[in-house]
Amino acid sequence: MSGKVSFTVFTKPWQDKPLPELARLVRGMGFDGIELPVRPGFQVTPERIMSDLPKAARILADEGLRIGSVAGNCDAATIQACGEAGVPILRVMARVDMTIGYAATEKQLRSQWDPLLPVLEKSRVKIGVQNHAGQNVGSAIGLMHLIEGYDPKLVGAVLDPAHCGLDGEPEEIAIDIVWTHLAMVNLKNAFRVREVGPEYDDVRWKVYWTNGHQGFTSWPAVATELKRRGYAGDLCLTAEYSNPLERGDKTGADVEPLAAADLAYARSLFE
Repeated sequence: MSGKVSFTVFTKPWQDKPLPELARLVRGMGFDGIELPVRPGFQVTPERIMSDLPKAARILADEGLRIGSVAGNCDAATIQACGEAGVPILRVMARVDMTIGYAATEKQLRSQWDPLLPVLEKSRVKIGVQNHAGQNVGSAIGLMHLIEGYDPKLVGAVLDPAHCGLDGEPEEIAIDIVWTHLAMVNLKNAFRVREVGPEYDDVRWKVYWTNGHQGFTSWPAVATELKRRGYAGDLCLTAEYSNPLERGDKTGADVEPLAAADLAYARSLFE
């Protein structure tokens, strides 16, 4: 690897912006590209992906940007559309179905991905499986156990160190675990907040998404280890920030200064 990194942003917070406006916004914040959600109600929807994803790629290219990854359905049509549009990574998550259990879920996921391997190879696209909190494979070690049998050119790891931090994995260990299959790195940060006061016996905690300087995960530690190993690829800032006034995350204009500041911080760590 050459060690050259680029910075993309997950555009979920700007669901309602037309693509030309979204492209100008992202370029103005200083990103090199985006991760595009292909979901109902977004700029590109699953049922129109074959026609609209290449158009989206051209609109972004007009602003000097690229689609580094797509967050969408893991199926042949989506893979083929990514290939046509020159998108190298289809990001998915590995949700654990506790009606069948963890081990059976691993087998089920592999049985879904295995028939897609020829399509991935032909399209020059790889599935990037991200570790994620909640009812998902959340740790680097869990992620690697799931995908280690695959050719990393076809199925790789999208490492999210913030979720590793919530799971208690040190940054350098998490990177080492998935290194042979590392396809992309997500950057965000979080800490846990107690939902009820100390007078309550039923203690409950929630995850609070914050900026890169805060939280359990050390962005400097992530950068140091990736630079030491010569990582070359995308660092995707997921632009996820909790709204302290209500449930859910901040969206739209509320996200823009936070994402721009996090980008400046991330770039400084890789200079």
